[in-house]
Amino acid sequence: MEVIILRERAAAEWMAAAMIEQTILDKPDAVLGLATGRTMEPVYAWLAAWHRRRGLDFSGIRTFNLDEYVGLPADHPQSYHHYMRRHLFDHVNVRPKNTHVPDGCAADLDEECRRYEEAIRRCGGIDLQLLGLGDDGHIGFNEPLSALRSRTRVTTLSPTTIEQNGPMFGEPAQMPRRAITMGVGTILEGRRCVVLVVGSPKAGILARAIEGPITAMVPATALQLHPHCVYIVDEAAASALTEQDYCRCIFETEPAWGPFRQRLKAGEFWEE
Repeated sequence: MEVIILRERAAAEWMAAAMIEQTILDKPDAVLGLATGRTMEPVYAWLAAWHRRRGLDFSGIRTFNLDEYVGLPADHPQSYHHYMRRHLFDHVNVRPKNTHVPDGCAADLDEECRRYEEAIRRCGGIDLQLLGLGDDGHIGFNEPLSALRSRTRVTTLSPTTIEQNGPMFGEPAQMPRRAITMGVGTILEGRRCVVLVVGSPKAGILARAIEGPITAMVPATALQLHPHCVYIVDEAAASALTEQDYCRCIFETEPAWGPFRQRLKAGEFWEE
């Protein structure tokens, strides 16, 4: 696991987008695992801008979203189907048939979960999985106590998640209490995981996820077992980490990060 600490939030958001961009350039038919939420909106804005300005090609890309609320139709303004169209899919040349979001209105939810796992398998697995970090340490909708080998399934949302996401529905009572989510085990099978975490409110849970013991009470700690997991964080989110100097040293010295360092030093993340 690597942790990249960048001074500005905007730089962290740009860096997550740049890693996705590089994956697409290296493998034009890559399979991307995508996340939603306010943290991801600048990431998708960068990708859409690069498609518009320099032709970043999404025509061969396949995508799988982490989760979807149970009971929300695809055209509901708070569904993740709608989110992805609004923030990314409608702005790039991705083929609709190559985009996948769980169907929260499926007649048989268990069968939908099995179908989703099989669709990922048929595409050859996920090359890069984009993740955020919930206030309680969840990834996707894998809430505390989620099994670390869990697969795509229906979950009950925690009070913390309902409190965090409820205001987006106007009235928290209108928010669904269940969701379909990729399991922790499903996420860990991605060939690379990129976790974007910004802001001081996430400092405590980020430190637990990275430096704490592996536990189902903090599902993100399972990422400590992943051989190619990168956390991209700003200084505010990193403030509770004990190994900040070492994290900065790795980013400044490892050759693989050289092209990203050069673009960051040129201030590219302020262009959009």
